[in-house]
Parts: sequence; structure tokens; C-alpha cells
Amino acid sequence: MRYELTRFPLVKAVLKNRWPQLVVLTVMLAGFLFAIMAGLVGTPVGNQNFVIVFVWIAWWAILILVAVPFLGRGWCAVCPIPLPGEWLSRGAILAPHDGKKPWLNMRWPNRFRNIWSQNITFLLVALFSTVILTTPLVSGGVLAAMLMVAIGTSLVFERRAFCRYLCPVGGFIGLYAQTAPLELRVKNKDRCIQCVGKPCYNGSAAGYGCPWQVFPPGLTRNTYCGLCMECLRTCPHDNIALNLRPFGADLEKPSRRMDEAFKAFIMLGAAMIYALVLLGTNGTLKSAAYSVGSVTWFGYAVGFLVFILGILPGFFWLAVRIGQLLSGSIDPIRSAFTAFATTLVPLGLMSWIAFSLSFVLTNASYILSSVSDPFGWGWNLFGTAGITWQPLLSTLVIPMQVLALAGGLLWSVRTAQKVSAETQITPLPVVIYAMMATLMMLGLLL
Repeated sequence: MRYELTRFPLVKAVLKNRWPQLVVLTVMLAGFLFAIMAGLVGTPVGNQNFVIVFVWIAWWAILILVAVPFLGRGWCAVCPIPLPGEWLSRGAILAPHDGKKPWLNMRWPNRFRNIWSQNITFLLVALFSTVILTTPLVSGGVLAAMLMVAIGTSLVFERRAFCRYLCPVGGFIGLYAQTAPLELRVKNKDRCIQCVGKPCYNGSAAGYGCPWQVFPPGLTRNTYCGLCMECLRTCPHDNIALNLRPFGADLEKPSRRMDEAFKAFIMLGAAMIYALVLLGTNGTLKSAAYSVGSVTWFGYAVGFLVFILGILPGFFWLAVRIGQLLSGSIDPIRSAFTAFATTLVPLGLMSWIAFSLSFVLTNASYILSSVSDPFGWGWNLFGTAGITWQPLLSTLVIPMQVLALAGGLLWSVRTAQKVSAETQITPLPVVIYAMMATLMMLGLLL
């Protein structure tokens, strides 16, 4: 069920060569810095500022509609945020591994070697998202802060600590990368056992050790592999492969980690709340979400957190517990809860796709005008500044959203059946939960 892409010499040569990736990374970094500058010095009108239009409309559309569903962590391979810190910590851009330890090179604390920190950073960004998505100055400041934190962690901690443990975007990409049809895996684990020095993890003259702190022979899921291709470059036995595979292959073996389970609830709940606040018609709720620091905003924040961290997982725990009672299962509820949380991954992904279809297609026409006038200063570089706003494919948005949510529900039901076969717990209550969540999302969108 796998097809190795690196069997083609041209594909392997491009992936092993650092220059193509460096060119893309450099262009991305230039665009990222330009977006920060536009946010800080450009017009305060969101739909006329490059940082809002290109980051939260164009980039978001590519990420959630194309990159994550089809390439998994492919975006992480060209993300510019860790680049300056990595260059500084290594003291080089393309130079091979020289055996010297970069800067402090401290180990990330053991108690935080999970994605709880990413869960927290995403929730923090989500609480302020209405302001971040519409106010260029705030958006530019947030992007600049992420860059500074990434540089700081690179100089203090080993490898890509920011990407692995702190990045709010990396957390949800890792969760949904499990559904993508692209993976990086070793070909023969026995050969890895005999390998001396483990250069794929520790580095060699051919390249750096895995920046994501992943030991390739133990890689079974896409969640923590950033597709940086360093292991492909350092493996002396040609034992690393980039494969095509069926969608959702990682969901065949459910996760048993509570931090990953709550990531699924956080992402599903955030999609629902975004649909309600950003696309809904409730003026009181919109005002509360925008009025950061006010009494009404604190009420909104409490409701946001209670819904995501309390109501969604609470009812899911109840569904799993009922399934246990119906099946006569005596397994610990924690184990069953985390296993069945895997069923929410495809449902959450399709909920984000359904939300993004409306959000992106409604605002996509701003991209053309922003290209000609990125700072909102009255420029007309390419003659498109005068293009007026109009929604795209407005008659097709609702059918596409319905299809996405229906597909997500069917995918979740299929995943629940597979988890049921492993846990010997009936999936019916979890399936009903997924159906109710789908109907709720559908109602919010329509």
C-alpha cells in the first residue's frame, strides 16, 4: 500500500540537494519579513494590508486546503520561522555538520516534552484571533514575536525546540498530518539496528541530525516529522524513503496520549467557534470577541475555554464510558478515551476545510488588490489595486461545505470502527457524538 517516490533518481537528487530547499526557504523568509513590515507600518485597514490578506487569506488557504491534507507537514519543510535561529545556532547556512555544539544546546525539560505547550499557545492565539486576523499592527506584532521566540529557543535549546514544542501552527499541522498521503519512513529497520553512529539522528559530515529530535527508525506517524529531509541526506545506507500511501494511514493505530487527544478537541472546538464568531450574525458575540480586555471579552474567553476544554471532552468521555458499559469492557477509561479521540481527527480536519472554504472564497478577491498596494499607501504596482471586492464561487460554497462535512463524518465513523476492533468497545456512542458535532458545525456554517 506504499509507493516510494525516492526510487526515482531525479526526486531523490532534488530532495538531497540543499539548494532547492534553501531557495524556497529564502523566498519564504523574505515574504515573512515583508508581511511583518507591512503589518507594522502599513495601513490599519485589514483588507488592504499585505499581512492580513496574504497570511490569513492566501497562506491559510494553501495550508488548510492543500498543504495539510495532501502533504502533511510539507509546510514545515519550507517554514521560514525557525530559519534565522537555526542559522545562528549552527553558525552556518549550508555548511555540513562539524561536530561542534551550537550555543547553549540545552535539552528541553523532560516534563514539557509533549504538545501540551503547543495546545496552550494555540489557545492563546485563538482567544485573540478576531483581533489578530483583522488588525495589521497586532498581526505583524504576533508574527514578529513568533520569530523572536524561535530565535531565542534556537540559541538556548537543542535543535528545533520551538517547532517541536511551542509553535501553535505546528501543533495542528502535526495532528492532521496523520491523514495525509505522504510519509517519510525507513525502508528496513534491521539495517538501522546495525548502523554505527546513527547519523540520521546525530548528524554527520553529510548533514545535521534530525532537527525535530525524531529517531527515524522509530517513526510510525507523521505527527512529529517535519519533512526537512536531513535524515535522507545523512543516511549512509540509502535506507530512508519518501512514500505515497492511503489517506489516513496513521489513524489505523490510534494514539494513546492525552495531549494529542486534547489537541483534537481544541481544533474541533476552535473550528466551531470561529464559524460562529467570524461567519455568524450574532453581533453581541462578535463585539465581545473583538473587545479584548473588556468584561464581555473575559466572558467570551471563559465560554471559549469551557466549551473546548470542558463540554466537548466531557460529552466525549461520557460517550466512551457508555460504549464501555454496553460492551462490558473493564479497560481503563483513560486508555479508551485517548484511543477513540483519534476518530475526531478527520472530522476536525474537514470542519476546518468547510470553514475555510467560506472564509477564503469570500475574501480571496482582496489578494489581487493587495499585490499592487501591499501597504495600503495608494500604490498600483501591477494595475490591480482598483479591483473591487466580490465573493468567489458563492453558489458552490455550501455544497462543498456539506460534502466536506459529510466526508469527514464518514471518515470518522470508519476510524471509530477500527478503534472499536482494537479496544473491543462498541463505537455507537462515539459515532452519535460525531454525528451531533457534524450537525452543529453544519448549522453554524449554513
